Amino acid sequence: MNREEALKSIAGMAGAALLPSYSNAMDATPKKRNINHSVCQWCYDDLPLEILCEAARDMGIASIDLLRADQWGMAAQYGLTCAMAYASPIGLTRGFNDVSLHETLLKDYTRDIPKAADAGLKNVICFSGNANGLTREQGLENCARGLEPVLKVAARYNITVCMELLNSKVDHKDYQCDHTAWGVALCEKTGSPNFKLLYDIYHMQIMEGDVIATIRANANYIAHYHTGGVPGRNEIDERQELYYPAIMRAIVATGFKGYVAQEFIPSQPDKLASLRAAIRICDV
Repeated sequence: MNREEALKSIAGMAGAALLPSYSNAMDATPKKRNINHSVCQWCYDDLPLEILCEAARDMGIASIDLLRADQWGMAAQYGLTCAMAYASPIGLTRGFNDVSLHETLLKDYTRDIPKAADAGLKNVICFSGNANGLTREQGLENCARGLEPVLKVAARYNITVCMELLNSKVDHKDYQCDHTAWGVALCEKTGSPNFKLLYDIYHMQIMEGDVIATIRANANYIAHYHTGGVPGRNEIDERQELYYPAIMRAIVATGFKGYVAQEFIPSQPDKLASLRAAIRICDV
């Protein structure tokens, strides 16, 4: 065996050594219950929603994320909630930093926030939109102005409006709320307990790293978490760079009582097995 062959053999053995822990995870269901589990529907949009709901329930998942108002009832039929709901059909590239959308957004959120409360939901998602030439300060000012009347509605119904942190480096070019510090600045500018952040671990690892320290420092501003493997946004197992058990333990240590939603795009043929594995990995 020459050097090249030896290295290939060692690499093969190392890869094989990783597989049992992942395989074992696929056969497990959460036992510790320190994390409230959710899953994002769009990652499984080739499955009928009722199939995903049934599978989620059987895995110990309590929520399906990112459902529209007309889908909340389906989740409820399976004993599930929607821990992060849509309240407007406007996409993430156009959001509260666009003053021309403020009237439409207010109408959308005024319509769906009461529905969310009636359905027993707690959080609805919102987006900054792309910067489109706006400075950081202009974007903050526009978002705060547009959010002000929406947050008054949210306060009446005990709903939290959560702006998602997304990366502008790989997936969402020019998205304005692309750093935790900017999101925190907006939380402080609104001054409302009904406005918080959706901290997407995948996106923030790409933009700024230092995930655990950032979570610890900004826990009071975070109402919800999303996962994803880096790079590639696939499974959160040993094949990517983040160590999710440590991240989950850090989240639990902050006293967080909300939900962590799996938002990776399964790369394996059995998507539900990948989901089951992710739930077990996050069971800390």
